[in-house]
Amino acid sequence: MNILESSSDLSEELFLCPSGKPFLNRGIFQPLNQERMNNTQILHSIPVDPLTGSIGTPIYLTSTFVQEAPGINRGFAYGRTGNPTRSILEQLIAQLEGGASGSAFASGLAAIDAVVRLLHSGDEILALDDLYGGAFRLFTQVYNRYDIRVSFADAGDVGAVLDAITPRTKLIWIESPSNPTLKIADIEAIARLARAHGILLCVDNTFASPVLQQPLRLGADIVVHSATKYLGGHSDLIAGLVVTREEALGEQIRFFQNAAGAVLSPFDSWLVIRGIETLSLRVKHQSRTAGILAEALQQHPLIRHVNYPGLTTHPNHEVAARQSSGFGAVLSFALKEDTEAAARLLITSTRRFLLAESLGGVKSLVSHPATMTHKTIPPAQRRAAGVHDSLVRLSVGLEEPEDLLEDLHQALATVYQKIIRKKSIHE
Repeated sequence: MNILESSSDLSEELFLCPSGKPFLNRGIFQPLNQERMNNTQILHSIPVDPLTGSIGTPIYLTSTFVQEAPGINRGFAYGRTGNPTRSILEQLIAQLEGGASGSAFASGLAAIDAVVRLLHSGDEILALDDLYGGAFRLFTQVYNRYDIRVSFADAGDVGAVLDAITPRTKLIWIESPSNPTLKIADIEAIARLARAHGILLCVDNTFASPVLQQPLRLGADIVVHSATKYLGGHSDLIAGLVVTREEALGEQIRFFQNAAGAVLSPFDSWLVIRGIETLSLRVKHQSRTAGILAEALQQHPLIRHVNYPGLTTHPNHEVAARQSSGFGAVLSFALKEDTEAAARLLITSTRRFLLAESLGGVKSLVSHPATMTHKTIPPAQRRAAGVHDSLVRLSVGLEEPEDLLEDLHQALATVYQKIIRKKSIHE
């Protein structure tokens, strides 16, 4: 029998599955109202364990599964190919993103790698110009060895994306918001361009999360997540996810997942599921705080500009408001004293913002992209994309807004006292 079909006999759902597909009946997953995604919707999309009634998802720590006969099993044969805990996560993220198929990987970069494997020698990726540094390194230093090239365009400008398309372009890769300058791409408009040219569109939805934005519903073909960030939410795991709009494309991703083997472990799959249970509450609270900080920092005399799509001064604020239900919890800003020294002093002077790479956890983090997440990008290209020497990125956590503002003000005061005031005295 096909275990994805509804059945009133639960034991049959759990028993025969020679196809190797997940043992859970999709009917167990309740449909989400994507127009009103909240914590009630998310919590009740995570199924109760059909075997025991456990309200928590079981962790299946096993490498292999007993078979009734060769190819006749209860949905699983080998842990790399499939695991019940991982399958729950994969079906869950597909549902949250409104996709047909989900796949879980051992890291966000492993998820990106699986998508790039859809391409062939001679193909070209068109990526946004302030691409995440890890993806930049993968595209330019790994896949270039196999004659898969990458070109760059400002994804915030649909015309620039159109002009950059060539006959070799087979994949458009965007982040919206982007990392770390928070550029906003018009996903629906770029999806139309991609479709007209027979090009796949992949959107990294890590910053927004499915709580705020569902790119597949705007026309994208593929969504990727670093589940290390908001989906996990507690800075205690490394994970990546891929969701496809069409099942056929999902089957190709699952083939690469099994063939290359960079799968997410059962325990880390469980950690991501646990994180998703509070995703809506965390993201909405963090986003509100980020908006408060962005408004305040925009008025500070030492700050050159603030990058945050929730500000009306953001060049694509209206696009962000149209395609998302919120503006996220990451922001960045550049100092008028546009030097690495000023940025380093600021990020080492904060007390509540902890200096660390990554984002999306419950504790607020601060980082310096030029020397941390984006250090693999050549300085001239980095600066041209808006990643200035003094650019500082904030990941806003669950602390009280007034405490975070106080911390930033004292750190900025330190920059003034030790660099700017000292410089003005010497001049």
